[in-house]
Amino acid sequence: MIVPLILALVAAQRLWELWFARRNTRRLLQRGGVEIGAGHYPLFVVLHTSWLIAIAIFTPWSTLPNAWGLLAYIVLQFGRAWIIWSLGPYWTTRIITVPGASLVRTGPYRFMRHPNYVVASLEIAVLPLMLGQVWIAVAWSVLNAMLIWRRILVENRALNARRDQTKIKG
Repeated sequence: MIVPLILALVAAQRLWELWFARRNTRRLLQRGGVEIGAGHYPLFVVLHTSWLIAIAIFTPWSTLPNAWGLLAYIVLQFGRAWIIWSLGPYWTTRIITVPGASLVRTGPYRFMRHPNYVVASLEIAVLPLMLGQVWIAVAWSVLNAMLIWRRILVENRALNARRDQTKIKG
């Protein structure tokens, strides 16, 4: 009965993240932030919700997780925490840009532009794989890649506009 425990922990984590993201979103909007690309956001909610539901429905609850997969998923959680910590009040599940705010270049953002999408994409693959659900890992990874590709295009436009704005001011 470890599968329900794992799924409950993942769901609880996601719910906490949604609460934290909503709080940060509200504060960023109060500071003059603007949401970009809101139209595709509901698709991410559907994707992540259906991913957990698919795992819950198609994985026998007596399944024991692969130890290496479980370890990989735990390591990803440290990456996720590092990302959230690094972005602090700017971490949200939406694309919110605050005109004039400098871009975060600490933590994993020193090494790559979108570490959050890397971690989330790996989670979508690793969790079902560690439970023997290869088809869920492949199907949701493909759907996620399509959404992430679109989102990165939208987010890069917003970040580039902010970078250009900062250069003009400086």
